Amino acid sequence: MNIWSDISPDQLINIAIILPLIGAALVILLGKYPNIRETASLAIATLLFTVVLSITDNTFAQIPMTSHWITIIPHLSIAFNVEPLGVLFALVASFLWIVTTIYAIGYMRGHKEKNQTRFFCCFALAIATVMAICFSANLLTLFIFYELLTLSTYPLVTHAGNDAAKRGGRIYLGILLGTSIAFLLFAVLATWVSAGTLTFTAGGIFNESQSKGLIALLLVLFCYGVGKAAIMPFHRWLPAAMVAPTPVSALLHAVAVVKAGVFSILKIIIYIFGIDNLSQIATTDVMLYIGAATVLLSSCVAITKDNLKARLAYSTVSQLSYIVVGALLASSVAAAGASLHIATHAVGKITLFFCAGAIMVAAHKKKVSELVGLGRQMPITMIAFAIGSMSIIGLPPLAGTWSKWYLVVGALESDKLIIVAVLMISTLLNVAYLLPIPIKAFFNPSDNKRPRWSDINEAPLPILFAICVTSFSCLALFFYPQPLIDLINLIPDVSTHVTGGS
Repeated sequence: MNIWSDISPDQLINIAIILPLIGAALVILLGKYPNIRETASLAIATLLFTVVLSITDNTFAQIPMTSHWITIIPHLSIAFNVEPLGVLFALVASFLWIVTTIYAIGYMRGHKEKNQTRFFCCFALAIATVMAICFSANLLTLFIFYELLTLSTYPLVTHAGNDAAKRGGRIYLGILLGTSIAFLLFAVLATWVSAGTLTFTAGGIFNESQSKGLIALLLVLFCYGVGKAAIMPFHRWLPAAMVAPTPVSALLHAVAVVKAGVFSILKIIIYIFGIDNLSQIATTDVMLYIGAATVLLSSCVAITKDNLKARLAYSTVSQLSYIVVGALLASSVAAAGASLHIATHAVGKITLFFCAGAIMVAAHKKKVSELVGLGRQMPITMIAFAIGSMSIIGLPPLAGTWSKWYLVVGALESDKLIIVAVLMISTLLNVAYLLPIPIKAFFNPSDNKRPRWSDINEAPLPILFAICVTSFSCLALFFYPQPLIDLINLIPDVSTHVTGGS
């Protein structure tokens, strides 16, 4: 039964954006009553997911959905429009908001964190801005809510309030605001002046009358202006943000911030430049190989990190550039792989961060070198870590297999054998920095006396529940990816069907 069936399709967009704002207000009002506060957070998160499911049904039924808020000047407004790529991102974000909220309840209480009301409020505000980004109808709307996402997540990054958190917050805010103001804002203004529109349009908005040099420059500005995509050298904000509590790391790496970055680049390439036009832009290959270099270099850095969250952070930098590379390959299949990687990487990486948080709460361990033999004490957590790792690597039967497959096929379709090699080498590096962790946890003898069964100390139940849900999602998306693939096939000029070399 669809509880939103009597609501106008256009109004569903507004509800998707406003519901998390209502959730933020409820969190503040109920701050003195933690149980009720967190029940309200879960209820709002669940309602939001049902709204996005209803929007998804309308998308498959090809029912147009638009919402107009404010006209700034003629032909330029804050407006929203539902299209399949945005729906995909909204599905991922709204579903994982539920799971992350459950996890956060167990983590924040188990770790005895302060300022929990502020945490859940900012969490809800971040999801509201993500929904607005998902359904942005033009670059102006995207830019405004992209900036609001940065501001709403800053208190989460600095949640601990210590010197390390403040330093990480300065790097976070400095790089993200700096790149968006210096590059992204200029790119948006130049696009408006050159093309006369900022509206996302199937096939792109540029034509032969625009300067090819300007379009080439704009591609670079957009790629670097969206700092949340963490393309080197503007990636340091992401490892720096690891000073935040683990639920925030999960929010940054899987639900909101980084996915908003790569989603924005993918949407700009599809609807502003046009996939079919990429091969004619002089700087496409330049940014493609910078993305490929980011894939490899960040993986190499990840291997050197003993801090578990830092290792996972650099892994995320690498995996984000898979999506950037897929977008820039000028191949419909690669673009499909990049779109699917938004979902498959999300469930895999959030599982890994959930496990890292569980280890810190239950075992008070942060370093990879300290995890030897831990699988005997925390078997559920470490099995889930193995599942998440294999999904990130792209091993069957786990979700990451499909997105990496489409990326490789797309690279072959575009005759980019160097990119195929990069993807293969990166996969081997993924194995090198991820798989030894669960292997040593289960098969290496612990330095301490082997614990008795009664000594096993898993994390609190809400944490374990969230870990199990995301681990199962890694399996489910391998065996049942078709709904997402069908949605991706609705994106203009994006297809999972191979059409031959270009």
